[in-house]
Amino acid sequence: MTPLVHFFPNMYRDSVALMQLSTKIAQLPGIEAASAQMATDANIDLMVEAGLIDQRPAARPNDMLLVVRGEEASLQTALDFAEAALSEKAKGGDGTVQKVPPRAIVMALEDEAKGANLALISTPGAFAAAEAMKALKLGLDVMIFSDNVPVDEEIAIKRYGHARNLLVMGPDCGTAIINGVPLAFANVVRKGGIGVVGASGTGLQQVTCLIHQAGEGVTQAIGTGGHDLSEAVGGLTMLTALKQLGGDPETRVIVLISKPPAKAVADKVLAAARATGKPVVVCFLGAALADVESRGFDCALTLEEAARRAVEALKSGKATFRSDHGASAELQGRAKRLAASLGLGRKYLRGLYSGGTFCYEALILLQDVLPALQSNTPTKQTARMPDLWRSSGHTIMDLGDDDFTRGRPHPMIDPALRLERISQESADAETAIILLDVVLGYGAHENPASVLAPAIEKARAAAGGKGAPVFVAQICGTDADPQHMDRQAEILRAAGVDVSFSNAEAVALVRAVLENIKG
Repeated sequence: MTPLVHFFPNMYRDSVALMQLSTKIAQLPGIEAASAQMATDANIDLMVEAGLIDQRPAARPNDMLLVVRGEEASLQTALDFAEAALSEKAKGGDGTVQKVPPRAIVMALEDEAKGANLALISTPGAFAAAEAMKALKLGLDVMIFSDNVPVDEEIAIKRYGHARNLLVMGPDCGTAIINGVPLAFANVVRKGGIGVVGASGTGLQQVTCLIHQAGEGVTQAIGTGGHDLSEAVGGLTMLTALKQLGGDPETRVIVLISKPPAKAVADKVLAAARATGKPVVVCFLGAALADVESRGFDCALTLEEAARRAVEALKSGKATFRSDHGASAELQGRAKRLAASLGLGRKYLRGLYSGGTFCYEALILLQDVLPALQSNTPTKQTARMPDLWRSSGHTIMDLGDDDFTRGRPHPMIDPALRLERISQESADAETAIILLDVVLGYGAHENPASVLAPAIEKARAAAGGKGAPVFVAQICGTDADPQHMDRQAEILRAAGVDVSFSNAEAVALVRAVLENIKG
């Protein structure tokens, strides 16, 4: 099947817009796969590696590249659809003068964005640091959605920003809520007294959503990007964020979210946290409780605990909540019912996550009780999957990792890959539980439950109906999100899915089901 390869000269769109376009084209009749990306060397390499194209096209980094596979008669329709979606036709034609869109940050500040104090950078990674530095020199805080930014450039812009008390969120920062405005992949949460700083996008989303669900709100949710707490970068954005939140009278409690940083970085970050003089809940996922509490901080072992303990600290000054769902009689009852519905021979867990931090948290929570646990993003205690495309034993996957997103949209936007894996894992006679996350909010699929539910019903029917695998899902979202959390839960429950509203609870339920199977 020969693909259609077409490039649009000198046309830029950010990665989220291109992922959404790819998804829409892939859903057209007769289309098997579609990928729209900027024609950078890195993106072209990914397309070749993913088998979308056989050779490198003569495109330049400023060009937008479209690759479509499908029935030959449908390819032109796909191209026409893309051209219509990408074209910015003038609405005039009556001789009126039309305003030229700003083509530089300084132009925007002089006109449409006068008074702005933050720039969101979403360009190919090779150009992101330069644009970020321009914004910083104009006195703006910066959020860099772009990835593939060289570490030395990240360090340079972060040092510049830190010295001037300007935030540099990112590179590869996918989530923030600044002054109540959700940016990129973020949820609609109320304003309140809790400030959150996180190196993880879905970690920020889970904590802010659970704070909202508990009746409180956030002042700011500041993403740092995944490299910020590395030894090389030194936590510069987290340090700046702590200084700003410490000086903000509306922020009364602070939450920090990350994988455990290097000791030298942790020392600097915790010293800065102490200097704020405010209650700080520290969630270094996978860190030992004693390592954090011995330094005088409140330690959360799960994202759920981070949110709930921050709310407790805000309301009463004393945090007591622990994610001990296994002790709940209600959860144990759910687990027994699910285990009783399984057919003989079904004994393994298959986790199909779209959020990397949810996948990591699940691995951390289960690695001591499932010694043979494996993943495409393993922890130090778990094994790497020998075959990404075929699960075996207990397996938890991050389907949003580069392993699976080369040349295709992220599963939060396009569920196609996860739908394929739901069918595949259900057909495995040894699969007992399929664990899912459903992430809501801006940037995510407009109605994820509506596409997951039919796939789950079909997979269960194909696997024999009664005795088929059980489905457990956690929804990360709020009642104020465009997708509406309660409506998503209703759709999934109607399809027979057991729904939780925190990853920790969903994982505790999975553990209890597996214990019932063994028993």
